[in-house]
Amino acid sequence: MNTIYSKYSIQACCSALHLSQRGFKSWQIKHQNAISNSLEDDLKSCFETHKCRAGAPKLAHDLYAMGYKTSARTVSRRMVDLGLRARHPKKFKPTTDSKHNLHISPNLLERDFKADKPNQKWVGDITYLRTKDGWLYLATVIDLYSRAIIGWQMSHTIDAKLITDALQAAYATRGKPAGVIFHSDRGSQYCSELFRGFIKQAGLVQSMSRKGNCWDNAVAESFFKSLKTEAVYGFALVSRDTMRARVFEYIEMYYNTIRRHSTIGYVSPKMLEQRREAVLKRRLYRSKLRQELACVK
Repeated sequence: MNTIYSKYSIQACCSALHLSQRGFKSWQIKHQNAISNSLEDDLKSCFETHKCRAGAPKLAHDLYAMGYKTSARTVSRRMVDLGLRARHPKKFKPTTDSKHNLHISPNLLERDFKADKPNQKWVGDITYLRTKDGWLYLATVIDLYSRAIIGWQMSHTIDAKLITDALQAAYATRGKPAGVIFHSDRGSQYCSELFRGFIKQAGLVQSMSRKGNCWDNAVAESFFKSLKTEAVYGFALVSRDTMRARVFEYIEMYYNTIRRHSTIGYVSPKMLEQRREAVLKRRLYRSKLRQELACVK
C-alpha cells in the first residue's frame, strides 16, 4: 500500500476503489491505534517474561521475532510511556585474594573473548551473594562461544573445592573435552593443588589474568553484574536455600535459554548453540548425500 501511495494520491486511490476519503482515514486511524495497542500489550508481556530484567535493545529483538518492525529507540519511548524500567547494574567489587606465593599460569587469553566453536575457551570466577543466613558463594564456568553457563556451584565457604566442583560440572556437561583453555583471575583457589590437579587430569590448559586487572576476565565479571542486577539487588534478603533456588532459576531457566546477548547477535546461548547444531547436521546430511550419489555414478 505504501508503494501505491508514493505513486498516486489518496484521493485517486479512493476514487478508483469507490471509497470515501473520510471513511478511509477513519479506518486508517483505527488500524494504527489497534497496532499501537497490540504493540504495547506485547511489549508489556515481553517485559514481564524477562521479569523486568531486559532493556529496550533486547525487547526490540523480542518484538521483531513476533513480527513487529520497530527500533530500540521506539521501544525505549514506549517503555517510558508505560512506566517500564529495567534494573541498572552497580559497580564491580573484587572477591578473590591474589596476594599469595602460589604458582601463576600465563595469560593465554589476552582479552580475546571470541571463540569459533564450543569448548575452545572457558572462563571462570567467584562472586558472593548476601543472604539472611550469611554469605553464599557462587563459582561459574562460561563457554566464550555462546556465553552459556556450562558449570556452576554454590557453597557457604569460598575454597578450592567450590571452583573445582564447578569446573568438574562443566567438564562433564560438555562431554569431557580436552585442550580447552580455562581462564580465571589469580585467586588462591585457582592456584591451589586441588584445582590445578584436576586441570592437569582433565587435559585442560590453564590461563590467568594479570595481577589486579579485572578486565582480563571481563566476561565472567559481566555475568555476575547481570545476575546481581537482574535477580539479587532490589529484593529483600532471603535464606541461603531461597537464594540457591533463585540462582538456579536465573541461570538455567532464563540466562541460558531466554536472555538475549548483544555480543552473540541478540540471541540466547541455547539459541546460538541450537543453530550451530542445525547447520552441522545439514552439512553432514549433504556430505552423506554427495557420497551416496558418487557411489551410484
